[in-house]
Amino acid sequence: MVPVTADDFRRRKQRIIFSILLAVALVAGGFAYAYKRSVDRVHARESFDSGVRQLHLADYSQAVLSLDRAIGLEPDFADAYLLRGKAYAGDSRPEEALSDFSRVIALRPKDPRGWMARGETFLDQKKFVKAAEDASKAIELDGRLAGAYNLRGLAVRGMGDGQRAIADFTHAVELDPNEDNYYQRGATYQLLNNHALAIADLNHVIAIRPDASPGYLARAESKRAIGDYEGARMDEKRVREIEGIEGLPTLR
Repeated sequence: MVPVTADDFRRRKQRIIFSILLAVALVAGGFAYAYKRSVDRVHARESFDSGVRQLHLADYSQAVLSLDRAIGLEPDFADAYLLRGKAYAGDSRPEEALSDFSRVIALRPKDPRGWMARGETFLDQKKFVKAAEDASKAIELDGRLAGAYNLRGLAVRGMGDGQRAIADFTHAVELDPNEDNYYQRGATYQLLNNHALAIADLNHVIAIRPDASPGYLARAESKRAIGDYEGARMDEKRVREIEGIEGLPTLR
């Protein structure tokens, strides 16, 4: 046997001490990282909540700053990207908005909200094909999402396909018979010169929002198109009452 010297004992002891110190450092580092991550999440949430409040106030530039902080602290915070995209869109910065919505889609490809938000931005840019594609993906993910049918209807109408738009708006009305879904279908019927059906939809719009002028204005147009001039004048009179405008001209 090779004799063990005092130097061997010392080196062995040093190795043991070093391994213990390394293990302690790794454990401490793990705790420190976990603690930092938990603190970062708290601060990210605080910044996110601040961004939500600022977005509700339409303070888009400040909302972007708050959401920047949230994303800086938590780089995979999908909801923060979604809201920052909406803030960018509100601040007329569509390219930054599209980038954020694409990031949401990458992080959560099965969440229709990212597809919807990006599609709406494409629609605002009149990129109708891309808007329709994103709306179709949202519908694939959630077939009961009325807003996605509305979005695709607007996109395909922009592409010049009124009949397909009617089909989508009809799905939207069936899922959610709200003011905008009826209005968009009615407006599309007008484009197709089907004024009787347009009036039927605009009647629903007015029943839902009797104090809003767009429904009356649109209905007046269709009434005049079918020769109901008195009905058109009555609707225009109602618009003047709502808007408090005495000099609104009557169309002939």
